[in-house]
Amino acid sequence: MEILKNVLVVLHFVGLASLLGGVLVQIRSFKTGRAVVLPAIMHGAWTQLVTGIALVGVIEMADLHESNNAKVAVKLVVVVVIVVVGFLNRKKDRPAAWVVPAIGALALVNTVIAVFWR
Repeated sequence: MEILKNVLVVLHFVGLASLLGGVLVQIRSFKTGRAVVLPAIMHGAWTQLVTGIALVGVIEMADLHESNNAKVAVKLVVVVVIVVVGFLNRKKDRPAAWVVPAIGALALVNTVIAVFWR
């Protein structure tokens, strides 16, 4: 089970890299309001959601350590908001100017929660 957990953690990091990478490559587009929801953003968001749920399941099932259910719930809500906002705006040529920066900010908030909430 430890190997499965480690594989899921790596995939979770890959999802984060895809999500934030898709946002970061468009920083110049924020000023002009031409940033779009790239496939990399959606793939990263879905990867984060699926691997996060799988990680919690593996940790609970294997009894590797006690999971913080409040932290998991907050992180789940944030990633679901990212997925929904991204999904609703993924096919728009010009989504609202706040969409992509908000997705990036929420991804960063989720990372900060993961690191600092013990």
